Amino acid sequence: MGIPTVRDRVVQMATLLILEPIFEEDFEDCSFGFRPGRSAHHALEEIRGHIKAGYQAVHDADLKGYFDSIPHDKLMACVRMRVVDRSVLNLIRMWLETPVVDPGGDGSEPAKWSRPKKGTPQGGVISPLLANLYLHWFDKAFHRPDGPAQWAGAKLVRYADDLVVLARWQSPKLIGFIEAKLETWLDLEINREKTRVVKLNEKGESLDFLGYTFRYDDDLKGRGWQYLNVYPSKKALKREREKLRERTNYRQCYKPISDLVEELNRHLKGWANYFSYGYPREALREINSYVRYRLAQHLRRRSQRPFRPPEGVSVYEHLNKLGLIYL
Repeated sequence: MGIPTVRDRVVQMATLLILEPIFEEDFEDCSFGFRPGRSAHHALEEIRGHIKAGYQAVHDADLKGYFDSIPHDKLMACVRMRVVDRSVLNLIRMWLETPVVDPGGDGSEPAKWSRPKKGTPQGGVISPLLANLYLHWFDKAFHRPDGPAQWAGAKLVRYADDLVVLARWQSPKLIGFIEAKLETWLDLEINREKTRVVKLNEKGESLDFLGYTFRYDDDLKGRGWQYLNVYPSKKALKREREKLRERTNYRQCYKPISDLVEELNRHLKGWANYFSYGYPREALREINSYVRYRLAQHLRRRSQRPFRPPEGVSVYEHLNKLGLIYL
């Protein structure tokens, strides 16, 4: 993680406003991450459409430490294909090679610093554009006349460094192309433990992407057919429960209840806005139940005297009166 100074952020934003329209002209339609007018929901809808069209063999590729492993020389070569101004090129290289300072363990040792030879600092305004630009050349190779989009009829959907290749059948040639381009040509590392091929037409198989799970489930009314279920993944729900636990633990006892409920409402609305795609009803019910349980526990520990709601009112009714929203 690299957090630029205010001056650097201003200059990076000015540079981004100039460079982004230039590179946007080149980017492929399969790329959705950190691009104007595109979002994660657009990527999810694209995957959903391909799966329904019969592309149910999915190569789910995971890149290990992508933002920290982009080679500077190859990244700058990508930039130079569209930018010739030396002052801009030097500025980008300076941002990439910004010294990293290690202050030491207890402060008694002198600080150490080094210049990274790989990676684009996460936290920088221009970093998402540069990261997108580097993997754009994988998109380009994929859709060339001699690429798998032609000879395998495969479909590529990418959101920043998260990418999936959908096909009717994942042949060894297709898998070899993906691995060769990412590891040999782009000099990136594939996480073999997390990379896998999913066959969604087989019972029980599922695909996790951008916090959502894609899976074919039986019709809930027992009519004997299946539908493509898209819902928040187990990992996404686990992360949300952990965040709600932090927001309602004993360290929050100093906050007035009204402020705490207001913070929870803002957080829940943001979470629900992202996870409103597909069929999130069961997940929303689970989060509603969990946040009320946690907040009831929080109210009981705020004082040495046990919390009791007003007479004739249940705890959950009292939480509703306090303004806690229901997803």
